[in-house]
Amino acid sequence: MSPARWRRRAVAAASVIAAAALAVPALTAAAATPTPGASGTSGYDEPYRPQFHYSLPTGWIGDPNGLVYDAGQYYLFSFGTWQGATSTDLVHWKNIPVTGPAHDDGSSTFFSGSAVLDTGNTSGFGTAKNPPMVAMYTSVQDGTNVEKQSIAYSTDKGRTWTRYSGNPVLDLDSVNFRDPKVFWYAPAHSWRMVISLSDQHKVAIYSSPDLKTWTHLSDFGPGGSTSGVWEMPDLYQMPVDGDAHHTKWVMSVSVGSTGVQYFVGDFDGTTFTSDDPPTYTPPAGTPLDAFDSGSYGDWTTTGTAFGDAPATGALPDQQAVTGFDGTHLVNSFNGGDGSTGTLTSPSFTIDKQHLNFQVGGGDNPYVADAVPAGTLPTHTLFTDFSTPGTTSYADLGWTATGDFASSGPSTEQLGGQLAAKALDTWAPAGDQGEGTITSPAFTVSSPDIDLQIAGGEHPWGQANPTAVNLLVDGQVVASATGNGTGSLTWTNWDVTAYQGRQAQIQVVDQNDGSGGWGHLMVGDILFADSAVQPWDTRTSVDLLVDGQVVRSATGANSEHLDWTSWDLSDLQGKQAQIQIVDHSSGGWGHVLADDFSLSDEPALSANQRAHWVDFGSDFYAFNTWNGAPQGQRIGVAWMSNWAYAGQVPTSPWQGAETLPRTMKLATIDGTVQLVQQPVAAIASLRTAPPVKIAGVAASDGSVPLKLTGSTLDLTAHLTAGTAKTFGLNVRTGTGADGAAQYTRIGYDTHTGQLFLDRTHSGNVGFSSAFPDVKSAPLPLDHGGVTLRVLVDRDSVEVYADEGQVTLTDQVFPDPASTGVSVFATGGTAKLDSLSAWHLASSWR
Repeated sequence: MSPARWRRRAVAAASVIAAAALAVPALTAAAATPTPGASGTSGYDEPYRPQFHYSLPTGWIGDPNGLVYDAGQYYLFSFGTWQGATSTDLVHWKNIPVTGPAHDDGSSTFFSGSAVLDTGNTSGFGTAKNPPMVAMYTSVQDGTNVEKQSIAYSTDKGRTWTRYSGNPVLDLDSVNFRDPKVFWYAPAHSWRMVISLSDQHKVAIYSSPDLKTWTHLSDFGPGGSTSGVWEMPDLYQMPVDGDAHHTKWVMSVSVGSTGVQYFVGDFDGTTFTSDDPPTYTPPAGTPLDAFDSGSYGDWTTTGTAFGDAPATGALPDQQAVTGFDGTHLVNSFNGGDGSTGTLTSPSFTIDKQHLNFQVGGGDNPYVADAVPAGTLPTHTLFTDFSTPGTTSYADLGWTATGDFASSGPSTEQLGGQLAAKALDTWAPAGDQGEGTITSPAFTVSSPDIDLQIAGGEHPWGQANPTAVNLLVDGQVVASATGNGTGSLTWTNWDVTAYQGRQAQIQVVDQNDGSGGWGHLMVGDILFADSAVQPWDTRTSVDLLVDGQVVRSATGANSEHLDWTSWDLSDLQGKQAQIQIVDHSSGGWGHVLADDFSLSDEPALSANQRAHWVDFGSDFYAFNTWNGAPQGQRIGVAWMSNWAYAGQVPTSPWQGAETLPRTMKLATIDGTVQLVQQPVAAIASLRTAPPVKIAGVAASDGSVPLKLTGSTLDLTAHLTAGTAKTFGLNVRTGTGADGAAQYTRIGYDTHTGQLFLDRTHSGNVGFSSAFPDVKSAPLPLDHGGVTLRVLVDRDSVEVYADEGQVTLTDQVFPDPASTGVSVFATGGTAKLDSLSAWHLASSWR
């Protein structure tokens, strides 16, 4: 299931999830954790409630839809539930009552779309004096998930919507055809629409005279980043450098699990053409292979995975292999995923700063100190769910409830699986299935319990868990959750404190998949003398120096190769070897590689070459307002990420939109690019006077500033000095566990990157995907950088050097962590100036 469908199903499932959260009487009170999105009231003052970012009073918010400006009002809708709000300044919002349209026949789900003010009444839904607001959205066919385009109209300023009786207005019989963005194209006196062909990484362009009949004009793509499905496209025209006679068009599109990319180019009413070059030429270098000769040459192989020579593309039973240059490449799919082996280069001297190469295949990274797959400690097997003759969990003595009451272990082929069968809560009802599966009681007699888990990462103690719990006296004393993949990984419980006591193992699935991976898989369960050590299942390209792995890269579970570059500046003059390793026999158990060369410059991956609207973790589904005054282009995005959107620790609301931002095109170093600023009205929340600080030096540490606040508007200029990294820390303090809390906005002088680090930002443990560091390329300006930072109770937005790059992240610090400091590492840096305003709530 794609992230798009997870997003749009979430609201419909909220009431089911809330009920299920109380349905497991054997568990502790943690099962009654308030469900984000449950009904209730809100004073917009709960912990983590954003104070100047729009969020719904209660419930899940999704993509910003229906962005229309009319008669002094900006409209914002969420078509999943047809909730809406209006604003006169894009900062202060008023929630409005909205009655959505009836569902199309056979469809119970609304997906994202857009709205226009049909001022010419081309649709005939209104009158010349009262032109209609027309929404175009995606309806999803029940059972088949076919995505069709439908319209509805409103003649009362978006409060009541009427379904068009002729729906759907466009149907390709596709499950990957969604998110229409409609706009008026004045030169042709007709409407245009861009819509995603999501799995093809394309945006289709259509025309219509009346919003009801649509004609296909062209397709754009693939291009830029294709690391996820394409969704929520937009197309708009803007002046370059403020010159109304020099304009460019911008195509923006969300890339699933990655962010929002954009292309600058030209649009003639039919076709969009990007200014980007059609192909990428990596930097020149010294080749380290000659695979295009059809031979490995003096590279040596072990095992069977790599065969006798490079491949010319896909091997038998393999999907098409793309992205490699030349005629041959390394492909370890010889014999399928089950084969293993290595391919090793001769020794060479590292005499350039970068090693560039292409890599693809399985996402199975190198793990230090891993042991050969299958290595186990001394143990007693509790169960592998594969006892001969077993058809139900009852046959094993386990007790199942809910949807699993009459089910049993499944025959699987999961990564890391040891036995023929596994417990899998996908059966029999798919992600929708919920219930428990509980072992018979046993006496704890070993120091450790080791178990294999895969599937949904929804920890116990949060809403809608997919978890395996150890129960002692009916209480949860240890818990584990899945890893968000279909490969089993080992989890260890130290149970020395419970020796001699009665215990049970209980598998809990209270998740319907609305946030992705709504099921859990469990493999072998061992009563062991120690923890299982990590297994070496890598499919990786490794750099060896003195026989040790010093660099490693892996694929992205894709048959497409992409460029990777290693910075070798610390290894100059050393002898090295490249070793391509396939130690995986499970799914995606192969590696692809090509074109190794030493170079003075790094090769850039497709994601690095792409243009990003925002480089942070929490910026998706970006869209712009139709009809904004004075020809402004103003956009807003969903401020979350599908890796953890269903797990964020907020209630009774879940999710928010970014602060709307004003977009412009500027020529920077000869290239036309987007620059962005928060909407000017944010200044209306400033409380006077500003706090001004200047001339603060930092040397290998942090210096607290005389400034605190959980809602701040900061403008700072910093100079690097000799520091390796430098910048600002916000929301600093000490958590209840005694750990330091801070969110770091820094600059790395070695990489030339601005970064946003939230690994110590407070509550980061609700998802393994949450604590991260995001970065963006940005050259220093005369040795310094200017930062505009907006701090809200649950987020940080960074605009650097007049909005050349932006980064947006959610953070969940303790309420008392409100400090600000300047920091430097590896040398000195200086805060030249800082102006700070405390911001009032937009809801008061």
